[in-house]
Amino acid sequence: MQITGLTIKKRIAALFFLFILGLMFLMGRVFWVQIVRGAELSDKALKNRMRDVPIPAKRGIIYDRNGRELAISVSTDSVTANPAEVRKSGRGKETAHKLAEVLGMDEEKVYDRITRQSSFEWVKRQVDFKDSARLKELELPGISMVEESRRYYPKGSLACHILGISGIDNTGLEGIDKQYNDLVGGIPGRIVIERDAGNRDIPEAQHRYIPPVDGSNLVLNIDETIQYIAERELAKAWEERKPKGAMAIVMEPRTGAVLAMANMPNFDPNQYGEYPEKNRRNLSIWYAYEPGSTMKITTASAALEEGTVTPETRFFCPGTIKVGKEGISCSNRRAHGAQTFREVVERSCNVGFVSTGLELGLEKYYQYLNAFGFGRKTGIDLPGEAAGITVPQKRAKQIDLATMSMGQANAVTALQLLNAVSAVANDGALMKPHILKEVLDGEGKTIKKIEPEMVKQVISRDTAQELSLLLEGVVQDGTGRNAFVEGYRIAGKTGTAQKISPTGGYLSSEYVASFVGFAPADNPRIACIVVIDAPTGYPYYGGTVAAPVFREIVKDTLRYLEVPMQGKPETEEDGEKKEVSVPDVVNLSLSEALDHLRKQGLEVQVEGSGNLVWSQSPRAFTRVKPGTRAIIYLSEVGENIGQEEVTVPDLRGKSMRETARMLSRIGLHMEPEGYGLAAEQDPEPGSRLQSGASVNVKFKPAGQD
Repeated sequence: MQITGLTIKKRIAALFFLFILGLMFLMGRVFWVQIVRGAELSDKALKNRMRDVPIPAKRGIIYDRNGRELAISVSTDSVTANPAEVRKSGRGKETAHKLAEVLGMDEEKVYDRITRQSSFEWVKRQVDFKDSARLKELELPGISMVEESRRYYPKGSLACHILGISGIDNTGLEGIDKQYNDLVGGIPGRIVIERDAGNRDIPEAQHRYIPPVDGSNLVLNIDETIQYIAERELAKAWEERKPKGAMAIVMEPRTGAVLAMANMPNFDPNQYGEYPEKNRRNLSIWYAYEPGSTMKITTASAALEEGTVTPETRFFCPGTIKVGKEGISCSNRRAHGAQTFREVVERSCNVGFVSTGLELGLEKYYQYLNAFGFGRKTGIDLPGEAAGITVPQKRAKQIDLATMSMGQANAVTALQLLNAVSAVANDGALMKPHILKEVLDGEGKTIKKIEPEMVKQVISRDTAQELSLLLEGVVQDGTGRNAFVEGYRIAGKTGTAQKISPTGGYLSSEYVASFVGFAPADNPRIACIVVIDAPTGYPYYGGTVAAPVFREIVKDTLRYLEVPMQGKPETEEDGEKKEVSVPDVVNLSLSEALDHLRKQGLEVQVEGSGNLVWSQSPRAFTRVKPGTRAIIYLSEVGENIGQEEVTVPDLRGKSMRETARMLSRIGLHMEPEGYGLAAEQDPEPGSRLQSGASVNVKFKPAGQD
């Protein structure tokens, strides 16, 4: 068949057209790959040849308040695999068998993991030292070790609920380790290695090391010794009474610093996976319960502050009291008869407290209930805190007020109640409880210091001190005798409350026994609460179950803190008045001041010269024993006040008396705060003031930060 020129031309044209179409397709493909998906594919290519090995940061150390280690980080090996090298070796089955044998893992799962289509796989993290050493000796192809940091708690279960736990990925999961994870966790680093298509290192290729930044160190207010004391005594009660739960907290009333927080059941954070999850609950801040008679402290505070009662107000208890259609009785329907409010507190008389609450009224009761912090979180720096439960004021009735006044209807946490009682110990000032004391860098320098934070002045100093004496009577002569510590003045209150039934009403066989108090009563150093949930056996009362635990914790803690022992306080049965209130004599003449102080049975010491009192010690309204020496400071500046300029001296480290004398000599007055040695002053040393002006001086006990 003859092929004409026209046919040839058509074939050439068709071929050319197909060539153009192919070229256009290729150009379109290039455009798609290079432009549309260029960034995506470039990133994939980079990831394919770049091996990124994470380097976790070392978590900071957690210390107790005295610098003893509670949580540290230790180095440990984790087993990794390079699947490409494992497949290339042809020994995948053998490698998987040996890994599974050493690490105690399933062989099939190991084989699947080490032969995946990836550049990096974790086989097992944080392995035992012996297992790591055996694997290094085997020199398995594609298998290597990466050094990681693991949380270790050298004291085992001590303070476990405070410290919490840290997960395998070096992240805090509970407790302080979670609360301050951003501070203590640090910033992880990386090693970036460039490899070829055969997964071999490329000579002189990109090898980049991004170092991790270790976490900051934390210093807690927790004292290891006090924590041990609390846990030891709580463990005894746990073994003897086999309750469902138990809590004990020790804190400083003046600062809100938590010195110990113990819970049962507990766990070892080094092997937390071996314990039931419920063991990790911090009951002290999580478990809300009806407090019973310990809550009567709130009722007494409000009534004394509002003046609806005094310690000598008379009551009559026939054993029961009617509120509307409901009847409320004392324990075992016991009739206490005629009694003072002091005896109502000592005997924990329900009738007396119901009468007091009803006299106070709903509005006033809720005012103090809210002021003491019930029904809301305290703000402690621990995760998982509960707010407790209070009866909404809008629907509260007289019967609710009656039951709340004696410690029922509302639910509180142990920390809430202790914090409220600490306010009584702290002259009526409610503090915010806190665990963290300060943050340190790697060189031990302070980055941040947590200062005490006052939430509210709930009651006056006079009311707080008056109530302290009543609570001291509970331990001396009332239901809290088992909390008495020889040589110390103890103030506190017992509590025994029926547990609420899940189906409504109260359980007839389960109780919460508790005791809360502080010591020494006249100058509180510590406050403590002990709560035993559903103790088995009889008796189950707070005075017989919780008070002895409180006693042992407080006794050993006071001795550990080297608090001087005291004599037994005088009682009214001795025919003498317990304490008197120091009158305010500032700005009075010398003769008037002497008259006021001597009427209260106080001895007087005069410092300085002149005829006008400008300062006094003890401060006005302080409760002291008759015969106590009061010091009054007289002004020497007289008619020359404001006519001469003087230089403020450096007062730091001086006693209150030395400070007063130094300022008095140059015509300045002292405005003191606190007690101990002068720690801060305003204005600063070297400032110039007119004579007759005042200098604010803050005093702190020696050795206190």
